[in-house]
Amino acid sequence: MAKKICWGIVFATIAINVVMLQHTVEAYFGREYEHVYQNTGIALFSSLIAFITYIYWRKLEYKKK
Repeated sequence: MAKKICWGIVFATIAINVVMLQHTVEAYFGREYEHVYQNTGIALFSSLIAFITYIYWRKLEYKKK
């Protein structure tokens, strides 16, 4: 059960990253630079959460029983 939750979190954070990339590009071309930094920060935080969740999933998947 915990493994499925980990994958759900990873996919959700990747989806957030895709949306933030789209918003970042739109803000950059619209010259709204304060939104560029905000969206980039959210995307970096989301990437960090995805990476930590992946490491936790890997620990659950490959631990010796």
